[in-house]
Amino acid sequence: MFQPLPVVLTAVCLLAVCALLVADRFDHPPGRVVGKLAASTAFVAVALALGAYRGLYGQLILGALLLGWLGDAFLLSRAAKAFLGGLAAFLLSHLLFAGAFMTAGVSTGAMGVAAVLAVLFGAGVLRWLLPHVPGEMRLPVLAYVAVILLMCIAAAGHAAASGRWAVLAGAVLFTASDLSVARDRFVQPAFVNRLWGWPTYFAAQLVLAWTVATAPSLG
Repeated sequence: MFQPLPVVLTAVCLLAVCALLVADRFDHPPGRVVGKLAASTAFVAVALALGAYRGLYGQLILGALLLGWLGDAFLLSRAAKAFLGGLAAFLLSHLLFAGAFMTAGVSTGAMGVAAVLAVLFGAGVLRWLLPHVPGEMRLPVLAYVAVILLMCIAAAGHAAASGRWAVLAGAVLFTASDLSVARDRFVQPAFVNRLWGWPTYFAAQLVLAWTVATAPSLG
């Protein structure tokens, strides 16, 4: 059955992302706060509108999205403690996403292939990123990279087992968006990072929120 509310909320999220990009482009902090939190609230609301609270898969996805909202709030500041708070919130968010995918069924063979690819990709990312990361931040960054790659491996396993490839698309988009955050924070701060980072991030959260609509019934 067609559900108009999640569609409307998705449109609200995308419009808020556009407002966020404009606020970033013109360095308008109040607009940035409103745009970012409006977009984050909208993707949480999409999952709720799709009935995420009704089953285990949806509950885990909803928890991950709420942690994403919290991480977004932390990362409105560029202070080191706020960044670590955001990193912790998103690390836990990725663990909940991975848990959702695992509980919904996975292909171990697909996870094995994905693990090899993830290790190669992660090694390349760390070789690029770590020379720019301050010493005290290296351990949190390493932990974060490991966890998001774990989430991608679980997503690949679930997508192969269920045919729900949107799950893998959301995980890959999320990983891409994190590269923009890493570049902006540690390598080269610039609006261009957010120009592609915000759309990929919010698209990832929306795609993962929408997977609730096709989730298996897990009680």
